[in-house]
Amino acid sequence: MSKNLLIRNRQRLVQLNTHQLHAIATAVLEEFLKTPDFDLAVYIVRAPEMARLNEAFLQHEGSTDVITFDYSEPETSSPAAAKHSLHGEIFICIDDTLSQARQFGTKWPGELVRYVIHGFLHLKGFDDTTPAARRKMKQVENRLVKKVSRLFALSKIAGGSRLRA
Repeated sequence: MSKNLLIRNRQRLVQLNTHQLHAIATAVLEEFLKTPDFDLAVYIVRAPEMARLNEAFLQHEGSTDVITFDYSEPETSSPAAAKHSLHGEIFICIDDTLSQARQFGTKWPGELVRYVIHGFLHLKGFDDTTPAARRKMKQVENRLVKKVSRLFALSKIAGGSRLRA
């Protein structure tokens, strides 16, 4: 079993404490999602890169908050069972993170953690394409964000940084 998690910051809009984000993401995977085997990469990118990915792989125009690529082998157990082994990539757009944080009156580090969790849930088999599935996924996402925010100072993700112009 492997436990590989890469956090790669490919943007310069905000300073990002990738060590803190890595610690939080690892806790989510191991403690809350009980994932014994993972080989994952999380990339924090700007809107132009996210827009290119969105168009190339999803045929959608413009940027989006999160794109998840699942490289896991299909599980042999029932399709309803949660995945125990996760392999994939998650791309998170910092521009969308900042915009959504402003829109919802939250801090961007918390919004960033929400998107990491959202990507993990997609890899675990959650879907948000129907209203019912979206509600279920959002409930789990909200529960995990609350748990994480009790254990970690999410503000440390910002590394004491300010937005750059």
